[in-house]
Amino acid sequence: MSQSRTVNVALIQRAVTLDAAATLDETIAGVEMAAEQGAQIVCTQELFRSQYFCQTEDHAMFDLAETIPGPSTAAFAAVAKKCGVVVVASLFEKRAAGLYHNTAVVFDADGEYLGMYRKMHIPDDPLFYEKFYFTPGDLGFKIFDTKFGKVGVLICWDQWYPEAARLTALAGAEIIFYPTAIGWHPSEKSEYGVAQHDSWETIQRSHAIANGVYVASANRIGNEGDPEGGIEFWGQSFICNPSGTILKKASVDQPEILMAECDFAMLNEQRTHWPFLRDRRIDAYGDIVKRYRD
Repeated sequence: MSQSRTVNVALIQRAVTLDAAATLDETIAGVEMAAEQGAQIVCTQELFRSQYFCQTEDHAMFDLAETIPGPSTAAFAAVAKKCGVVVVASLFEKRAAGLYHNTAVVFDADGEYLGMYRKMHIPDDPLFYEKFYFTPGDLGFKIFDTKFGKVGVLICWDQWYPEAARLTALAGAEIIFYPTAIGWHPSEKSEYGVAQHDSWETIQRSHAIANGVYVASANRIGNEGDPEGGIEFWGQSFICNPSGTILKKASVDQPEILMAECDFAMLNEQRTHWPFLRDRRIDAYGDIVKRYRD
């Protein structure tokens, strides 16, 4: 059996107010608190600095975006260096006039900026009007070689695509983080709520199994938007191992720093016992690049 490579992974689950500056300060404090508890890699929820503005199509919301580098990246670089932790943070990026992305940035434990991932799959559903705001990512699927392990990052709607998880794993990821903002429509919760959450959790656990990687999903909590028709974010951030077993899971409605030990040495054991990567028929997958096989 391989020698253990145990890393403490933490997710910050919280509700978000309308005060972006205070939210940044509180999230930085959350990183510090996670580090004090022994965390070595810390991830925020999706678009952590603001409430989930994509519930409406409103040009004024573009004012929430920031450049990279910018104030948030400066703050995360500083706290990563101060605490000796790797940080994954999700931002609304202003790349240029009229060009915006849903972006995650990664800092190493010495505060070095390692790069960004831009969300590839952009939804357009009731209360999730992201195509109005975000240009699809153009950086591909990548990993970040940090002090504590090889980190992959995908974002929310990317969760539903096995291709994204597979390509991130093939790039060398040992853990895939999914900064997330997902919840229930009030009108649907009673009938579909349990199935919706189960589907969300199951698909991500399946990515862990199929690719032999850890998966960590950081979601927000609270009600945002129209009190009668906004989104109730369902929390339940979780971390699972390469066999899909949930190691730690947060509550539905409480702010938490969720932390679990992840032994990256387990990946080789998992992948040799369940050799899915070995048995892939790469010679037969050409049609995967077609929209649909007629």
